[in-house]
Formats: sequence, structure tokens, C-alpha cells
Amino acid sequence: MLKEFKEFIAQGNVLDLAVGVIIGSAFTSIVNSLVEYLINPLIGLFIGGIDFSDWTFKFGDATFKVGSFINSIISFLIIAFIVFLIVKGVNKVMPAKEEEEEVDPQVQLLTDIRDAVAPEKAEVAEEDVIEDQETTDPSSKENK
Repeated sequence: MLKEFKEFIAQGNVLDLAVGVIIGSAFTSIVNSLVEYLINPLIGLFIGGIDFSDWTFKFGDATFKVGSFINSIISFLIIAFIVFLIVKGVNKVMPAKEEEEEVDPQVQLLTDIRDAVAPEKAEVAEEDVIEDQETTDPSSKENK
């Protein structure tokens, strides 16, 4: 059981995923700080000095934190754009994998049969050509 677990963990995909999650969480905190401490104040400057990160409204006993929601949307858009750029860059660098078409099993079987029979037909056809040349070639008759 322990050996299987080690093999599972040692697979590249699992390690890549773990590293991605750790880096992603660190990156998220950086983006959240960027939005909260830099982007929100800039937006506040353009809309009259209002800090909308603390923007809330009450409806009965419920408090709706609209500013926090807007911060989350801005953070999501920044992260999504960065991930898009990373994926686009990786796709440009990585060679494109040629996708093999799914071949119908019947077609594959017929192709295998054709390929197996083809060398036999080629040998028979070559013998026929040699015989035809001997019977139609006048020089071959004279030599006999």
C-alpha cells in the first residue's frame, strides 16, 4: 500500500498539480493585495475619492458587502487573464501533439489484412510481369 502511494505521488502529474496549487494560492494573495491596496484606490480617485472596497448596504438584518464582491470580481479577472497568458505562452512553446484519429476496429482489421496480403500479391504480380515479358519479348524467343 505504501509502495503504491509512493508511485502515485512520484507521478509527474500529481507533483505538477501540487506545485500549481501552492503557487496559485500564493499568487492569489498577491493579486488580492494588488486589488485592495493599489487598484481600488486608483478607481476611487477616478470616481471622486470613494473607497468602494468597504461599500455595503443593509436590507433588514442582512448586510450586503458589494465592495468585497467587486474586489473578488477584479481579482478573478486579473488571475484569469494571467492564467490565459501563461497557457497561451506554454501552448506556443510546446510542440503540438498530433491527435490520432479513432479508427473503427473493423477498418483497422481490414487494413491489417490488406497489409498482410499486399506482399504476397506483389510477389505474384512480379512473377506475372516476368512471365509476360518473356512471352512477348522477341529477343527472349530467339535466345531459346
